[in-house]
Amino acid sequence: PKGSSIRSASITPIYYSDISSSFHQSASADRISLRAEGISYRFPGSDNGIREFSFYGDSGQLVGIMGGSGTGKSTLVKLLNGSMKPESGSIMVNGTDLYGDRRPEGFIGNIPQDDLLIEELTVHQNLYYNARLCLADLSAEEVWEAVDKMLQELDLFEIRHLKVGSPLNKFISGGQRKRLNIALELIRSPYILFVDEPTSGLSSTDSENVMYLLKEQAVKGKLILAVIHQPSSGIFKMFDRLLVLDRGGYPIYQGDPVEALRYFKEATERVDSAENDCPTCGNVNTEEILQIVEARGVDERGEYTHERRMTPAEWYNLYKKNIEAELKPAGTGEKIPGINFRRPGLPGQFRIFFTRNLLSKIADRQYLLIALLVVPLLAMILGYFTKYVSGDGDDPHKYVFSRNDNLPAYLFMSVIVALFFGMIMAAEEIIKDSKILQRESFLNLSRTSYLVSKVSYLFMLSAFQMIAFVLIGNYILRIKGLTAEYWVILFSTSCLANLAGLNISDGLKSVVAIYIVVPFLLIPQILLAGVIVKFDKLHYRVASNLYVPIVGEVMASRWAYEALAVNQFRYNDYQRKFFDIEQKESNVAYNMQQIIPLVRERISDLDDLLAGNIPKGEPGKVRAEKIAGLLELIRNGLEPFNRRIPLDAYAELTPVGYNDKVKLEIYRYLDIVQQRLAVVLDQCKADEKKIIDAEEERLGGLEGLVEQKKEYYNESLADLVLNRSELKKVVETGGQFIRKTEPVYQLPGSKTGRAHFFAAYKRI
Repeated sequence: PKGSSIRSASITPIYYSDISSSFHQSASADRISLRAEGISYRFPGSDNGIREFSFYGDSGQLVGIMGGSGTGKSTLVKLLNGSMKPESGSIMVNGTDLYGDRRPEGFIGNIPQDDLLIEELTVHQNLYYNARLCLADLSAEEVWEAVDKMLQELDLFEIRHLKVGSPLNKFISGGQRKRLNIALELIRSPYILFVDEPTSGLSSTDSENVMYLLKEQAVKGKLILAVIHQPSSGIFKMFDRLLVLDRGGYPIYQGDPVEALRYFKEATERVDSAENDCPTCGNVNTEEILQIVEARGVDERGEYTHERRMTPAEWYNLYKKNIEAELKPAGTGEKIPGINFRRPGLPGQFRIFFTRNLLSKIADRQYLLIALLVVPLLAMILGYFTKYVSGDGDDPHKYVFSRNDNLPAYLFMSVIVALFFGMIMAAEEIIKDSKILQRESFLNLSRTSYLVSKVSYLFMLSAFQMIAFVLIGNYILRIKGLTAEYWVILFSTSCLANLAGLNISDGLKSVVAIYIVVPFLLIPQILLAGVIVKFDKLHYRVASNLYVPIVGEVMASRWAYEALAVNQFRYNDYQRKFFDIEQKESNVAYNMQQIIPLVRERISDLDDLLAGNIPKGEPGKVRAEKIAGLLELIRNGLEPFNRRIPLDAYAELTPVGYNDKVKLEIYRYLDIVQQRLAVVLDQCKADEKKIIDAEEERLGGLEGLVEQKKEYYNESLADLVLNRSELKKVVETGGQFIRKTEPVYQLPGSKTGRAHFFAAYKRI
């Protein structure tokens, strides 16, 4: 019978598993031996890990690993399957170092405790796309046939078209999920298979079916190591060998499973040590093994104490003395035999990842509805509530685009929608696949192909979401002629948010943490976009009058909002004809009406200082600093003019060189500059008049031009980008005159890409 042994005083015990494996070995041509010699591992800053021991496994064996919680079973599996390198010792497979440079791929399979399945896909799809990732030598038709064959072998063929579902929303049973999980590894026929808690959460019938499946694979010549907690007697007897671990990672038994009970009874001097199983029914009480190992001591009153009768270290010493010394290494075997495993190339992996991901999304109807409909619905809501109807003289309910005061708010909310949905749609993409990626890590698949497939899918989704948003929102608000520009801006913003979401998903370990971090990243985007709080009104340590401050430069919301506002103002069908000439006119008028008068005023202030007209008692050092400051301000005010019309006295604007002669030369110079600017300004006005006349003729008169302006030119947006609400036209700070009026017409002063807010372009 299974699990039995023949023993007497004159012979070494003969176990059922030895006899059985002798017959099975002859049927298997390819042999695999696993030799772990003197391996150990210790977690940093802890005594937990695996104590030094050796293990020898051979083809055709089903090896059980038992132990209580926290004894290191999972750590041992990671050491033996190549996931975690031991601190000492070596692990050889047919004489090849498991951690060496020439380690063959695909000969080890790992089945984790959790059913790592793609819940939205069917049973067949889960197995098919997994097979495509490891059987690149086969055509799609051959892979399909191999999948059907595997499903038939595991009795899953009848349910192949059922969706897997989640543990709480089941479409297939727990036993079927477990068998499918095993099939994902068996499809590539690994020689060594590690299985973590294969019967966890299953009924007794399903547990036996799964173990029979694993036993059948062992009979076919595989070496299978399964972590098992408290197996039934029938399952326990299926194992050919048993490895028991104690707390602290101490190995305390290795050998025949049924013999384990006799070993532990004899070690503790139990009176029933000769009994392995029940004399009546033949069942083995597997729980008794761990009960004996963890049995507590008894005090002089016959009561149990809190201390164990034998510590893990004492059990380990017995193991080293009685068991490990008697272990016989399995044969090293030939070199690792060939295996039907080959990964597709990077493009092939990308196609498989992309298709699998896309099918899983399409199968999730709730996700699909949210992904495709929520953004267009938001466009309808935003468009409806920001559509301010001002009316006109004839119809109080007429919508006039030029009078919609809410257009800037709509543009800003559009940016926030692009950022939020771009980030939220990507925030779970990688963490959701983390366990599946861990399972597929044994295939050494391309991380780049996986990530590019995710990015491609998200960019496609963002492209659809943003075109739907722009078409609906712009239609409601009657934003005409800039659909492509709006889409490019919002789509690129959403793509950036996609990448941010993927980084969040890859960097955090829980979904809760993700949804805490997303608002944390989004709120600065709202605050530092230059809309809620102006950049020059921020805290003085970060605020800037000259350029957008650094905190604004790194905000996607600032770039996107600025791009939408400037494009809407500059490139609408009305303003695009006037922008260039108005920009030139604005800059000329600013120099004539603001800079030249201010330079004259500061020269006058400088004369007062030099003449001694200063507050009584003011120190000379302060006076000198004021003089230097005024000279710097005058120099910087003249510098743009000096680049075009050289000023001979420009170099004399120093505390030593400045005198009345220099002052008079500067005054004459400013008169010349002002005269030339006046000529340019008159020419600008004449050119603007020509454009107006041409447009009136094209549009059928002044009324046509006015009507076009109502349809394309928004007054509220113009007030924003021209900064009409700002009372101060010029700010003097840092020795410079800083312009605050009409920023959209102002030319950027930096050649490094930095500029003021609402600059029409950047200089690099």
